[in-house]
Amino acid sequence: MHRRRRDSVAFTVVVAVLVLVGAAAMALNFALAGAPGTLALAALLAALPVGPLVGCFMWLDRYEPEPRGLLAAGLLWGAFVATAAALVLQVLGMFGGASESDSLSVVAPVTEEVTKGAFLVLLLWWRRHELDGVLDGIVYAGMVGIGFAFTENILYLAAAYSGTDGLEGGSVALTATFIVRCLLSPFAHPLFTVFTGIGVGLAISSSRPLVRRLAPVVGLALAALLHGLWNYSTIQGTFIVVYATLMLPAFLGVVAFAVYRRRSEHPLLAEALQDAAGRGLLPATDIPWLVDLRARRQARRWALHHGGKQAERAMREYQAAAIELGYLHHRYLRGTAPDDFAVRGQEHVEELRLIRPYISFPGQVVPTR
Repeated sequence: MHRRRRDSVAFTVVVAVLVLVGAAAMALNFALAGAPGTLALAALLAALPVGPLVGCFMWLDRYEPEPRGLLAAGLLWGAFVATAAALVLQVLGMFGGASESDSLSVVAPVTEEVTKGAFLVLLLWWRRHELDGVLDGIVYAGMVGIGFAFTENILYLAAAYSGTDGLEGGSVALTATFIVRCLLSPFAHPLFTVFTGIGVGLAISSSRPLVRRLAPVVGLALAALLHGLWNYSTIQGTFIVVYATLMLPAFLGVVAFAVYRRRSEHPLLAEALQDAAGRGLLPATDIPWLVDLRARRQARRWALHHGGKQAERAMREYQAAAIELGYLHHRYLRGTAPDDFAVRGQEHVEELRLIRPYISFPGQVVPTR
């Protein structure tokens, strides 16, 4: 427990410091660019796809919602740390003799995916207990990618409007860039980084040492490769072909995979909690109200109606602790449990034991307080 708290503090400090440094660097970059009105307009347009994209990843995250602070940290990392670090590395690459074509198709994809993926590596290193599998990796990677795309889109939209990206500038260039980046391909950066997230998720969920070591590296390589092909298509004038034949199918494939993983959470949790109930860790009769999302909502409404806001809060806490126990027990059954799983499991069981006398599920007798 002490080590977990220490690692959490280290993660928070490192991420907070780097976010502040990255934000300062990007603010300086924006200040040097001038034209605050143009930047404000670009920021407004760049923000439009952020809400729907975040909503999609939050939908994936409904079975075991990740800490909102960590999800926000992922967004901020992508928006400030990854963008600032990637810009610095790309400038160094150009000073090192990389051509504009090489910079766009090789240097940029590698540096951007490495700097985005660094957040997932830090999670894997210091907040490993927050990662339960592939779906968690996808969600965190998506948040980082959304943050990165937001800041990058500001730069591209502002450059398009001012005419500094080779176009004539003005509203026509701004509209064209907005359509391509914010309407046709808002998923691009989240899609690339999701491959790193899948690799990290496989490293968490696999019991094979080789997979645990190589999966994040392979995921990062796939992210950089796909990103490089995307950028290269813009140089060669084959963007539409690559978009239709590679990127859109890849996007649909990742969506299908993510939805499949989300649907598999129900039987996964049911099996794990049934085994936990057989060991006396929680009542088996509670499980239907824990593993089904609709039943969870019904249980919270029941608690609110019969016991008020305090009862609803207790129900939420009970469900959250049970779900955490379920995922942890699943990893125990698979042989991939973290070193501190016994301590963490006992914490969840104790929380369930303390809350259970004060809640009831639909159809049960409401306890007298």
